[in-house]
Amino acid sequence: MADVLAVFAGLSYLGVILLLFLVNMAPVLMPPTWLILASFYVLDDSLNPLSLALAGATGATAGRFLLLYCSVYFRRFMNQERKSSLEKITNYLKSKKFGFFLVTFLFAATPLPSNMLFIGYGLMKAKTLQIYIGFWLGRILSYYVMISISKIVLTPFAQLFEDRLLGIIVADVLSIAVLAFFASINWNVLITEKKLRFVKPKLWRL
Repeated sequence: MADVLAVFAGLSYLGVILLLFLVNMAPVLMPPTWLILASFYVLDDSLNPLSLALAGATGATAGRFLLLYCSVYFRRFMNQERKSSLEKITNYLKSKKFGFFLVTFLFAATPLPSNMLFIGYGLMKAKTLQIYIGFWLGRILSYYVMISISKIVLTPFAQLFEDRLLGIIVADVLSIAVLAFFASINWNVLITEKKLRFVKPKLWRL
């Protein structure tokens, strides 16, 4: 992995954009992108933190765009009740002037993995520029903060990846669980009646 990082680092900021694009295309089993950027900076402190954050956010946003687009395909495997529930929250966010922007920005401004957020957007068939602007700006903020403190709190990416592969897997499993929980909520009832109810999977009805 250290060799891969070195290859992309040789391309300077273009390498950062390409690597973040590839990592963010993948739905699971990828290390946190802020960790990759912080490791670039630890290994080469001639890089400008703000420029590094801008490059990382650009590559990450492009990768998440493709992930969202591909995730729409899996909507066909959902039953009509669940589709209707997700359409309710889509319409709710659309009804707010900056609904999608605020949700995505607030999420992206944290170091949390965003793969399941975009898979969720794909299942919702959410198509708005607000998502990508919010994500881009939020990631610039979170990346800049993490890069700025990287030399104090982080070790190089290659070493951390080798030592904490299990942590990456656990984080992805938790993300999938959160997505399943999100998709199972009956948003029609939650939004209109303010009651938490769940859509039962077809398997439960057998």
